[in-house]
Amino acid sequence: MGCQHHDPYRDAAAGDAGGGGTPGASSFTVAMPRLTFGRGVLDELGARAAGRGFRRAALFTDPHLIDGPLVAGAVDSLRAAGLDVAIFHEIRIEPDDASVQRGADFLNDRATARAFDVIVSVGGGSVMDTAKASSVVAAHGVDIARHFAPPVGEGLAISRALLPHIACPTTAGTGSECTSVSVLRIGALDCKFVLAGPALLPIEAIVDPACLDSLPARVLASTGFDLCCHALECWTAQPFTARAARTALADPASRQYLQGANPFSDLIAQEALRITDRYLVRGVTDADDREARDRLMWGASLAGIAFGNTGTHLPHAMSYGITHLMHALDTPSGSVAPSDGVARIPHGTSVIVATPTIVRFLAEGAPERHLEAASFLGAASGATPAESGEVLSARLIELMRATGMPNGLAALGFDDAHIVPMAASCLRQARAIANAPREADLVDLENLYRGALTHW
Repeated sequence: MGCQHHDPYRDAAAGDAGGGGTPGASSFTVAMPRLTFGRGVLDELGARAAGRGFRRAALFTDPHLIDGPLVAGAVDSLRAAGLDVAIFHEIRIEPDDASVQRGADFLNDRATARAFDVIVSVGGGSVMDTAKASSVVAAHGVDIARHFAPPVGEGLAISRALLPHIACPTTAGTGSECTSVSVLRIGALDCKFVLAGPALLPIEAIVDPACLDSLPARVLASTGFDLCCHALECWTAQPFTARAARTALADPASRQYLQGANPFSDLIAQEALRITDRYLVRGVTDADDREARDRLMWGASLAGIAFGNTGTHLPHAMSYGITHLMHALDTPSGSVAPSDGVARIPHGTSVIVATPTIVRFLAEGAPERHLEAASFLGAASGATPAESGEVLSARLIELMRATGMPNGLAALGFDDAHIVPMAASCLRQARAIANAPREADLVDLENLYRGALTHW
């Protein structure tokens, strides 16, 4: 792209000492589960669980997978290794607090002598996030909303030990197998929010790309753009050094892992972006391209590790405003109909649909980083940092068009009447908005949603 690699950490660690400002943070934490990747590794699930001494597994999955070969194989592996297995599958796509409460009731509905000693999740992000949050409710016995930060909840600490969690993803996008977050819809507010805490991190991730062999192209396209945006938002996030200096904690392990961009997340975020460039279109357009689908599965885990140690920002924050308004649409284009019969826009679609407009806005705050991101995604070279937003936006649009993504919010059924309520809902995502490289207020959000109605 004709630009020298930009190091956002070089001077910031010492803070604005010369100007009398508050010094920034000078340390960061890297956290991830033990990760096993490769075709056929799902068959190792039982041996890995038994090797850790587990004997009674609560297997979380969803109604679409319960009768399929992936769950059957996981159950067979666990039982062959001597584990008692019970299955919970009352999980909806885009999970909510009601799903979490059902999961917690399932975990607690056993005599102490037969209590579960491990959770195994087999599914996409909805399954893994429900498993994480259900364990929190089972351990603490209070509504999950109380654990969310204000203004959603009370910020109640996750202070009790949770069941160990072995996560086995079946899609290539969420990366939840490698994160300490759970994204849930709170029914009373009809909006998604992020629950975060070190205790939510799975102890082990078993990532078998063979799970993608039968994944429909439209699902892979949506989850693939979730991968892409995770990596893009990590690369362009506020650096960890921009945060206030960390104060001493009685328990340093309680520090959040969502700490801003850092040298570790940089390494893997850029590789995830390169994987998106090389393999997303191939994997979506050719279901038999195993190389592409395998690499996308790997990229999803990389991007999950990256954002699990960084946090997302404006594309994800704005996606929650979009899904908040889904009920206002008669039949959202590109939506899916879960078992409860309510159509929903897939998460990855809701994230990417406004991103071409968002990056043009954010590039002013980190032009070099946006130019580098465009390069990782395969954009043509020769642009200047001042052109980074347009170049990156154009490359994202190319990828969207090549994979059948909707042409902006209007293609999903939204119009100008939805702009103000979407922006108002998005504004509640304070942590994610603050992680972006440029400040955005309510007017900015309204303008961004309006600009994302159509892209081409």
